[in-house]
Amino acid sequence: MLDLKSIRENPDRFRNSLKTKGVERGIDELLEVDDARRKKITEVDALKNLLNKTSRQIGILKQAGKNSEALRLQEEMKKVSSDIDQKEEEVRVLEKKLEALHLNLPNLPHPSVPAGKDESENVVREYHGELRKFEWLPRPHWELGEALGIIDFKRGAKISGTRFYVLRGQGARLERCLIQFMLDVHTQQHGYVEIFPPFLIRRECMVGTGQLPKFEEDMYRIDGDDLFLDPTAEVPVTNLHRGEILSAEELPICYVAYSACFRREAGAAGKDVRGVTRVHQFNKVELVKFTTPETSYEELEKLKRDAEVILEKLGLAYRVVEMCTGDLGFAAAKKYDLDAWMPGQNKYVEVSSISNFESFQARRANIRYREGPKAKPRYVHTLNGSGLAVGRTFAAILENYQNSDGSISIPPVLIPYFGAEKIQ
Repeated sequence: MLDLKSIRENPDRFRNSLKTKGVERGIDELLEVDDARRKKITEVDALKNLLNKTSRQIGILKQAGKNSEALRLQEEMKKVSSDIDQKEEEVRVLEKKLEALHLNLPNLPHPSVPAGKDESENVVREYHGELRKFEWLPRPHWELGEALGIIDFKRGAKISGTRFYVLRGQGARLERCLIQFMLDVHTQQHGYVEIFPPFLIRRECMVGTGQLPKFEEDMYRIDGDDLFLDPTAEVPVTNLHRGEILSAEELPICYVAYSACFRREAGAAGKDVRGVTRVHQFNKVELVKFTTPETSYEELEKLKRDAEVILEKLGLAYRVVEMCTGDLGFAAAKKYDLDAWMPGQNKYVEVSSISNFESFQARRANIRYREGPKAKPRYVHTLNGSGLAVGRTFAAILENYQNSDGSISIPPVLIPYFGAEKIQ
């Protein structure tokens, strides 16, 4: 959520910055409703002052025995009371409208973010690792997985519909090993505290991290309870400190969490329909940080590096992409993607998205900190990143470690977890 006071003081800055994200409207509507609300509140306060002043006057008239005049003023104040009730209801309506407009405004891009209209203008910052050379035409992971009997798309669809799949045998083991490996690296080597959060999320928590109200059609909702299936562990983990005031000594707070993730992908029809890269249920290991505003961009680079380490330990070639303003997303002020090379598809595929939200989520979820016992609370900055998306990493291993006979070699770092050197 953007700072409403700052918008009032410098609306042009917000208009111009949001235009770089492709958002042409919102600021003027917000300010118009805000102005109407503030004027209405002023009217209510004036009527309440009149009511209080007249009530004291009525008391004085009664003491002086001027009951008829006191009665006349009492009748007049009944109309004032009715007007107050009506105007307070108008204020409530305007406040709801203001909140809706406010919650639907995206975050501002950081000044360092490259300008661009869409994903075609994202900037590749780095390439890492060597692309493996094959003496045969490498196959995509869905062909490899089905041939080995470790991915079953047909039975996944039979159980749950399209864009679901079943992992079997060594496929299920590889997925489980990847989760354990990622958690071990982030907790034992990078210093994150492991969290295992609920998978059902309250509406106010979804609002807090920015999934609602704008993206409700992409979420799975539980009718009757107004709970949502977790779209990413970012949501429950960030909301661990919703409504809290932390101390500066606690920061940065670094959490890592595994969760199953559920997304309707309502806006993704026709995209990546083959394989496991765009499905309705997937596993992810998520990194979340709470920092001071002064250190958040330093911590963003550290977070990015922590995710890169996983790719490097697995021996996967990847690139670092910085999102331009037009592809930055709703809540992020700055964002990187880590894309793993998929030789079976001859392209890079995102396996991690790493973002600094600055105070955008903290304002929505009211997460603050104090620099000292008597210091005024300030909003923290929140950051998160995939460390990594497990299903896509699974697919990258299948494609990069495939052998000519159709078997899959296990990355050396995973062999102690997996207990074998090959899937065959």
